[in-house]
Amino acid sequence: KKQGTAAVRGNLLHSSFFAIIFQEKSKEVGICIWYNERDEREKTTKEEDNQMPDINILVVDDEKEIADLIEIYLVSDGYKVFKAENAEAGLSILDKQDIHLVLLDIMMPGMNGLEMCRKIRETNNIPIIMLSAKSTDLDKILGLGTGADDYVTKPFNPLELTARVKSQLRRYTQLGNMNQQAEGQVYKCGGLQINDDNKEVTVDGEPIKLTPIEYNILLLLVKNAGKVFSIDEIYEQIWNEEAIGADNTVAVHIRHIREKIEINPREPKYLKVVWGVGYKIDKEQA
Repeated sequence: KKQGTAAVRGNLLHSSFFAIIFQEKSKEVGICIWYNERDEREKTTKEEDNQMPDINILVVDDEKEIADLIEIYLVSDGYKVFKAENAEAGLSILDKQDIHLVLLDIMMPGMNGLEMCRKIRETNNIPIIMLSAKSTDLDKILGLGTGADDYVTKPFNPLELTARVKSQLRRYTQLGNMNQQAEGQVYKCGGLQINDDNKEVTVDGEPIKLTPIEYNILLLLVKNAGKVFSIDEIYEQIWNEEAIGADNTVAVHIRHIREKIEINPREPKYLKVVWGVGYKIDKEQA
């Protein structure tokens, strides 16, 4: 057993909580402390339940300490959290519950996170954020290549993680999977059509299934047909954050879009690259 003390300076209000995170060998350990009066907590919870829709998040991670830490932060933001220690249990929860976002660890015994991500993408386009201690570009490409929407490396700042969760849920909501959207428009580029009212994409009349990130990238390019967007411009407009090392992230999503909308992705008809500059939708198709 380890002993010690920790001092926290600041005002502790009702529903306040804080976490202390430290590294022990190769594992991340979190100590979470919640300061709250029971009656006030129940009152706050009821008020939050009345103000926001039920949003269910699935956390799949074989490290219980990390899963518990994530749960505390998400629950404090009003989300309902389901936890699974392996991919099989996670897939079972997905079958039984209405899940809106998945936080998925890559390195797990049995079926790993990459395999589970592929399995989810066979039938579902909910946002998936990969969690991994591996931080190389190749690892990120592999994660995004299986259909994930974002990739967060361990150890992570819990506040940054919850910010990414909110960002992905906001895009998912705007895509029309959770809330009814306002009237939109129809954009056409040759046989490619986007109905932004019901968030449907078709090519030559055939429906195309896109993830929220893929949809938003394609919509940006189609609405501005002929205009070339750099990788940094695409990243900053879609992810709403500064583009730092965004090349691989954007390139992977562009490749996925091409595979879905092009007859021959190697010779794209719609989504074209302007070498050394960026990407565009060919205006001649508009």
